[in-house]
Amino acid sequence: MCGIIGIVGTQPVADRLVDGLRRMEYRGYDSAGICTLHDGQLVRRRAQGKLANLVTEVAANPASGTSGIAHTRWATHGAPTQNNAHPHATGEVALVHNGIIENFRSLRQELEARGRVFESETDTEVVAHLVSEQVEAGKSPQDAVKAVLPQLRGAFALAIAFRQHPDLLIGARLGSPLVVGYGEGETFLGSDALALAPLTQKISYLEEGDWVVITRDGATIYDADNQLVEREITISGASAVAIEKGNYRHFMQKEIFEQPTVVAQTLSSYVRPLEQKVALPQIDFDISAINRVTIVACGTSYYAGMVAKYWFEQFARVPVDIDFASEFRYREPVLEKGGLALFISQSGETADTLAALRHCKAEGQTIAVVVNVPTSSMAREADLLLPTHAGPEIGVASTKAFTCQLAVLAALAAHFAARKGRIDAAEEAEIVRYLLEAPACLNGALQHDDEIAAMAHLIAPARDVLYLGRGPDFPLALEGALKLKEISYIHAEGYAAGEMKHGPIALIDEAVPVIVLAPSGPLFEKTVSNMQEVRARGGQIVLISDAQGLEEAGEGCMATIEMPKVHPLIAPLVYAVPVQLLAYHTACVKGTDVDQPRNLAKSVTVE
Repeated sequence: MCGIIGIVGTQPVADRLVDGLRRMEYRGYDSAGICTLHDGQLVRRRAQGKLANLVTEVAANPASGTSGIAHTRWATHGAPTQNNAHPHATGEVALVHNGIIENFRSLRQELEARGRVFESETDTEVVAHLVSEQVEAGKSPQDAVKAVLPQLRGAFALAIAFRQHPDLLIGARLGSPLVVGYGEGETFLGSDALALAPLTQKISYLEEGDWVVITRDGATIYDADNQLVEREITISGASAVAIEKGNYRHFMQKEIFEQPTVVAQTLSSYVRPLEQKVALPQIDFDISAINRVTIVACGTSYYAGMVAKYWFEQFARVPVDIDFASEFRYREPVLEKGGLALFISQSGETADTLAALRHCKAEGQTIAVVVNVPTSSMAREADLLLPTHAGPEIGVASTKAFTCQLAVLAALAAHFAARKGRIDAAEEAEIVRYLLEAPACLNGALQHDDEIAAMAHLIAPARDVLYLGRGPDFPLALEGALKLKEISYIHAEGYAAGEMKHGPIALIDEAVPVIVLAPSGPLFEKTVSNMQEVRARGGQIVLISDAQGLEEAGEGCMATIEMPKVHPLIAPLVYAVPVQLLAYHTACVKGTDVDQPRNLAKSVTVE
């Protein structure tokens, strides 16, 4: 979601602040702004819409200064207007904020009763006024922030600048991530390591409740009890090169084509080819004693969890519950003693998922996380960290993170099965062989990019599209529909193929394309039977299958997409490719913003 960057340095910062925001565009946003400190003034520049609008504003009205803060905003409280854009400021302070101040209404009413005048509709502005009141009463920046933080309820990452103190910034976090970066004669704040990659590789991750004072000479960190603490300085490894599109038209296209490589990288951490075994990072609990798994995730990660449910129950014979993170706590789930709670998140910072993780931890569950950011909040709070190795994913619509999640979950299910004695050494070796075939099969799927691009014009005019699948291909149908909705803005729904005749078949006519995922195998005939029910009612079929499946059922389809012949275990990884490419090329035909679709954010750090 929103992005923060702050710099206290010796060189002009405006251009570097904007560049930092550019590196966080992938998070999704609808306005942007910077504030620098110069000659005892807070110099603010803000713009609605894309970052290019802010660049134009800064070019027309330069912002001098060697210290400053910047922000990309994804609207929560208040429309995405220039007045609601961050930074928010008073005469004394300016600040930027990720998260939500849940008690902002009561705070605003109290502030207005004391004569404070607001210029925005946001929850953030109350924090600026609260800190400003303290400063105007004569308190130091440190004491002002110390007095205000306990008044705030909700989630926040803050970066605060002070007019009378141009050589320092203060940051604070509770529920939203914030990192400190260390340079030579400069110190930085950022939402993540990627934002700071061109500036420094030396970073510290603030922990829950921490607040920090940064100057050119370094950082002084305090915990939630205002006690001086030290946080480990690590080398981030975030690459400034990683966010380049190269020769690709969009980041999403680049990330789709990276999948054979990143899935291979991910599997190399979990598969031992010579021993023909699946291995996990060292753990301090007995995985064979786990008798129930609870999977919690959001969006695309939730669909990866749905696939994993099939694998866990099929191979390990372990019962699995799965929930949307946003619903999980509110149904008051019954969590059995000794259970494993498995959380899936690309960023490791998704607010709903992180809250569910902490709920499960309080209930005595063992915590496992599948994340793409091994230094994230979820990763740091887990008993078992299962990192993917997808690298930075810039496109808002998840692609390579999804297939890497599937790779990790397949390995975890196989390891469960082996440790529980549900599969023998020969069966485990067979699973390893299939997993090691996945990167080559993904590459084979990508070879059909041109034919998928050529048929995208058949889908682009549609107002509604349906996706059908059975077994593990049902979650892929849901994921395909989600991808199409996210980036082409076409209404799409995924269904279990056998459920069509229980209601959704009423939607079928010649104007509704129906995408059928049906690899040849044990479920093929039943899926094709459901497909024929659609065809009999005038539905326009796009059949995604292998050569054998297309030969048996491809006749009469509006279009077909051929996939490599694969084992059912890895079919979800391989069949993710055509649904991603179909959504991508349809969006290109429609001319939508593929990498930053409207209203969406990459990392959803508010509930």
